[in-house]
Amino acid sequence: MNLKNRCAWCEKDDLYRNYHDQEWGVPIYDDQKIFEFLILETFQAGLSWYTVLAKRENFRNAFDNFDYKKVATYSETKIETLKQDAGIIRNGLKIKAAVTNAIAFMEIQKEFGSFSEYIWGFVNHQPVDNKPLTLKDVPATSEISDALSKDLKKRGFKFVGSTVVYAHMQATGMVNDHVEDCWTRK
Repeated sequence: MNLKNRCAWCEKDDLYRNYHDQEWGVPIYDDQKIFEFLILETFQAGLSWYTVLAKRENFRNAFDNFDYKKVATYSETKIETLKQDAGIIRNGLKIKAAVTNAIAFMEIQKEFGSFSEYIWGFVNHQPVDNKPLTLKDVPATSEISDALSKDLKKRGFKFVGSTVVYAHMQATGMVNDHVEDCWTRK
């Protein structure tokens, strides 16, 4: 029996509950982990997060444990292999975007010392706590996600619209959108 109050979106099953309880909204500063979520959010664009989360381990295997240095060097042959991998979402544009984004990710690291330093700068290095009362109070975008999306696109990133970026901000703890009665707020 589930005795914890949680954000209602995660009550589908244990996969969602565990993700919510252990990861969602927890601040991440490690570039490798940030890149993992960036890839996953890229593939989520237009789909449900559950679909991506259920395939997460397949993505981990297919994308060399989310090693952005390796992903940045993927050849057309590797991209074609990934397009045939039934364990992941086989969208060719998103697969190519993962490679493009890995290259742009490393350019940002060169400029800022780390991708974490860059991305967390958009929230002044502190999580934004929206303190939503209910799920209806959780936005899909914000002025910050709009600005970050625009800047990422300017730097060559693909599949980083404001909604995708906002979801990334939630996942990596840049934004805390756990509802008021969620146990994580206690």
